[in-house]
Amino acid sequence: MKILITGTTGYIAKRLALQLLEGGHELVCCVRDMNRIPDEIENHPSVDFLKVDFLAIEDVQFPVNIDAAYYLIHSMATTSEDFESLEETCARNFKFLIENTQCKQVIYLSGIVNDRSLSKHLRSRYQVEEILTSDRYALTTFRAGIIVGSGSASFEIIRDIVEKLPVMVTPKWLHTRSQPIAIRDVLTYLSAALGKKELHDRSFDICGPEVLSYKQMLHQFAEVRGLKRYILTLPVLSPKLSSYWLYFVTSTSFPLASALVDSMKVEVIGKPNELDKIINIVPLTYKEAVTRAFQKIEQNAVISSWKDAVSSGVFRDQLAKHIEIPTYGCFKDIRSREIHDENYTLDKIWSIGGKNGWYSFNGLWKMRGYVDKLFGGVGLRRGRTHESYLEPGDPLDFWRVLLADRKQKRLLLFAEMKLPGEAWLEFKIAKDKLYQRAVFRPKGVWGRLYWYLVLPFHAFVFRGMINALVSKK
Repeated sequence: MKILITGTTGYIAKRLALQLLEGGHELVCCVRDMNRIPDEIENHPSVDFLKVDFLAIEDVQFPVNIDAAYYLIHSMATTSEDFESLEETCARNFKFLIENTQCKQVIYLSGIVNDRSLSKHLRSRYQVEEILTSDRYALTTFRAGIIVGSGSASFEIIRDIVEKLPVMVTPKWLHTRSQPIAIRDVLTYLSAALGKKELHDRSFDICGPEVLSYKQMLHQFAEVRGLKRYILTLPVLSPKLSSYWLYFVTSTSFPLASALVDSMKVEVIGKPNELDKIINIVPLTYKEAVTRAFQKIEQNAVISSWKDAVSSGVFRDQLAKHIEIPTYGCFKDIRSREIHDENYTLDKIWSIGGKNGWYSFNGLWKMRGYVDKLFGGVGLRRGRTHESYLEPGDPLDFWRVLLADRKQKRLLLFAEMKLPGEAWLEFKIAKDKLYQRAVFRPKGVWGRLYWYLVLPFHAFVFRGMINALVSKK
């Protein structure tokens, strides 16, 4: 079958694309930014890429011979106050484009909407489901709650909480019940639904076999990790304070923390259905899902992460708009060193950040991360998705990867920490030399003042970093 996928760079779609290719399908992958095509599928002979911004579809046309399509666009982490209208616009534009093809089935991954008091995001997803309904194609909707898998937002947030806090004083929403589902099972439902007429024009709740409170999930997660954790829940803690608690304790952004707290007040429990018999699946338990997730992490086989989404940082534009480093009106710190072992230096560059740190004065980098978090930035807790592999769009502590070309021996990062301006950090090897360039474009007087305040630290931080990249000592 020829299948169109939206949200190609997202957590679900990136994994689903690989699974569909294994099944022998042809794919048309929609991307908003052609610089963020996943390496795993970029050169695959059965994949075509289509540049589409579903908020503005002028001059966009889908291939006519599409058999089925997946709608996997969500705005959970957006800071926009008007995200509901943005999601509505995206859904209507997608529907307009797909109705002008031969598509017979659209599969939409939504959220469980059985509670009478829905959060804004769940209400928005239900609204999208109604918009996507059409008499030109069949709509199959799968409604999921918490998705558990390596790199998923819920998994990484619970991991942060459990592994960092032996004793927890938590908000009362930890008593809210949910029905978590393993990412493996989500992908099975999505891929197995293709062409099944008994699933046409129907919606199904997909979930694991257990109904658990968030507190129970924390305890079970701790058991899998061999940890003992003590949890005290407060009877009163405002949504705003809950959001700040989640934001400071975990690696999540504040907009996502606020959205999650809003959703966590709602019970997300699935309604029974015959879907498991139709697709022939036995969903994993929560502990089994967590165990499998850590197996992927230990094998360094995490394909996608919620942090890959540019909305997990400060980006609202395409990466291409930032990839050209400005020349005028900027402050610069440029250094170079002769290299003795090119592969060694490239390995060090491609492994920078995360657990490996920044090779020089890591205490100062951590302090800068704490300050950034204090002022509402992303901080250092995002780390990196892979230990030694980078591709455009990857988060790297409080940076975003703009370009990672090992053949060209160049890595370019854009700062996502809170700054009175814009900052780039570049590493490039040419003619047996490593060039390290930090560029800062200030905004107003405060930007200039900021540069001169941190300038004394640059002298030894940047010098130490480039020395460590070329030296094997």
